[in-house]
Amino acid sequence: MILASAGIAAQEPMLGDNPDGSRTPAIHLIPMLAEPLPGKQPDQIYPTDNPLLPFSTKATCGACHDYNAVSSGWHFNYADPNVAPGRKGQAWILADPTTATQIPLSYRNWQGTFRPQQLGITPSGFLQIFGRQIPGGSIGEMLDKTDNPEETLRLGLTGQLEINCLACHNISDDEDMGSAGGYAIQVLRGNYRWAATASSGFAYVTGTLKGLRDDYEFRAPFVSEDTKLKPPTVEYYPEIFKHNDWAFFNVSTAIPKQRCYFCHSNADVHNGQTEQWKTDQDVHLTAGLKCVDCHRNGLNHKIIRGYAGEPCEPNNPLAAVSSCEGCHLGPNAGKPVAGRFTAPIPTHAGIAPVHFDKLTCTACHSGPWPEATTIRTKTARAHAIGIAGVNKSPDVLPHIVYPVFAKGQDGKIGVFKAVWPAYWAMQTSKEITPLNLDTVKETAGKVITKATLSKDDDWPDLTENDIAKILSSVAVPATAKPVYIAGGKLYSLDKAGKLVSAESEMANPYMWPIAHDVRPAAQSLGVRQCQDCHSIDSPFFFGKVAVDSPLKSVKTGIEMVTFEELPRLQTKLFAFSLVFKPLLKVVSILSVFIIAAVLLLYGLKALNFFAKYFNGI
Repeated sequence: MILASAGIAAQEPMLGDNPDGSRTPAIHLIPMLAEPLPGKQPDQIYPTDNPLLPFSTKATCGACHDYNAVSSGWHFNYADPNVAPGRKGQAWILADPTTATQIPLSYRNWQGTFRPQQLGITPSGFLQIFGRQIPGGSIGEMLDKTDNPEETLRLGLTGQLEINCLACHNISDDEDMGSAGGYAIQVLRGNYRWAATASSGFAYVTGTLKGLRDDYEFRAPFVSEDTKLKPPTVEYYPEIFKHNDWAFFNVSTAIPKQRCYFCHSNADVHNGQTEQWKTDQDVHLTAGLKCVDCHRNGLNHKIIRGYAGEPCEPNNPLAAVSSCEGCHLGPNAGKPVAGRFTAPIPTHAGIAPVHFDKLTCTACHSGPWPEATTIRTKTARAHAIGIAGVNKSPDVLPHIVYPVFAKGQDGKIGVFKAVWPAYWAMQTSKEITPLNLDTVKETAGKVITKATLSKDDDWPDLTENDIAKILSSVAVPATAKPVYIAGGKLYSLDKAGKLVSAESEMANPYMWPIAHDVRPAAQSLGVRQCQDCHSIDSPFFFGKVAVDSPLKSVKTGIEMVTFEELPRLQTKLFAFSLVFKPLLKVVSILSVFIIAAVLLLYGLKALNFFAKYFNGI
């Protein structure tokens, strides 16, 4: 078997990138290859090796698949400035109770987010916080892009975090992403080159790089007088080595929903409860669909996100019909394509056409049924749910609220999740820039003490006086002034040293549209007529979006109409007019009968007149 050099773009389609069209899954009985030495070919891993090395996905999978093409995919291109950011998505939310901070971060150019480097977070530092649910690649392979000499030296020890193909494609029940020895824990330990092996179900990885010298050689048997040091050690299960000591990778493009759930789970917080048996899953999954039935991708892994107006993959005609409208209604095409996957074709009887110009499909069909106020929810990426040792408290930061009905980037009202930013910054005449957290901790730690912190990692117990104390001590350049943003307000000190607050766009919540969980049509807004939305107390227009802040004095909510950019009075009056709609129906029907009776009476009189006329009476 000829192995292509891993990581080098192929001039011709590689073995695994040139399918013959069969729907039968390919059998991946292949050699496990270790990370190659510079300028060398990767070596096969044998059960008799000492020490046993972790296999490299870049070498093993890259022997038959174009690794560079895969690297251009949506899950791996977020740090590439040349990639269009697309519609807003969930940002990484840095939450730190010790500094009363929750701030959305992203390498994509999404309005309302900040770049990690603005807070002094290096690629390695980013992985130490969020790498638990990053499938490798991108930032994971940019660890040499740092000005920190200590991180540069450490790179030879930790290795790069390669794309973990198994995180998605492994359909074996043994895939381990979140246990005490699984992928997430290995990444948080800095054991980057061991992480994919730990997740595979082929082996168990123990130990950590912490405490080891930067010149530790992981390829040689470990020798040390310090018995407390236990470097990463791979123990392969004997049964995985088959003919020629190759291994069977049980992988498929038909990715089960469980693989997606590790990074895309959602747990609503109702009275401190998050049990699954109290909730229903998305109607599409209940019907038997998989996430990848709609969210498809080819070799380039530019996965279809599925929103209307998304740039489509020109080589895939199904890309354009993978949105809600595309699947259920179908575009104006030469052949019918609506009703994919037996999707019902809706008639929307009685719904005025203006709704389809002003609302997204998800506004009526997705998320929980709206209530008088928004509810809090926890997500996998924001709260590390699904990982061993995670804080299960319903109050742990960050605080995410939904459903929020708001006008989106497409000009239509949709349904969103929202997080209210809270962070320390310096303000100049031109802009507001977040402060490095290490800088803030030096000052905030004197005010936000253990006595003020919550055991649930909730907001610390802060007062406006505490905010003033911290602002007065934070060091910023003479041309700037320190500010604190929280709860939709910008706090600063006036010339007299008194804390004042003001409105600021920088304090607006960061919101991203949601599509799931989709409710069945019988549970959609409008199924009980217009009053589901157009009533004087309808949550759709007049529900309150909870304002989140560490300041206990901030407890107000903001009505949905504010985010929908609608005039409150006009919306209220229109809703009030519908109170009389049932009476209007009765009056209209009675009027029809009266008019019909009058017409009948005069018609009979006319008939009588003509009868007499023609009979000469």
